[in-house]
Amino acid sequence: MENWTIRPAVAADVELVAEIRAVVMRPDLERLGRYDPHRVRQRFRDGFESGHTAVIEAEGRLVGCVALRPAADAYWLEHFYLDPDVQGRGIGSAVLDALLRRADAEGRAVRLNVLQGSQARRLYERHGFTQESEDPVDVFMIRRSTPAS
Repeated sequence: MENWTIRPAVAADVELVAEIRAVVMRPDLERLGRYDPHRVRQRFRDGFESGHTAVIEAEGRLVGCVALRPAADAYWLEHFYLDPDVQGRGIGSAVLDALLRRADAEGRAVRLNVLQGSQARRLYERHGFTQESEDPVDVFMIRRSTPAS
């Protein structure tokens, strides 16, 4: 998909993104026996920081978001959700490529966690993430900085 944009998130985006999160995460959370329709939305509301979050727009509407939160030794990639209607069109890869170029330019690793069994893990592995550890619910992954060639 060629017509998409990314912009800084604002407080007014919270409810739309919380709804996208609920839709995207529902199959994995149900599979893990952890889906709660209120909690899935509230966890996003509680963790929302507009300063580190961007929203993704396509087809004239908000279709997703992503956060890149700085930490002591890396960035944490968080809240990366895309509406299922636009998944598989290259938006996720393009957004992830841009964020990884930023981290590489700063010489920083990127960490994330993904739910056990989530199809999103394949996207992250294609972009160089490897597993660091896991627990019964999450897989923790890292992508070390890649120097520019």
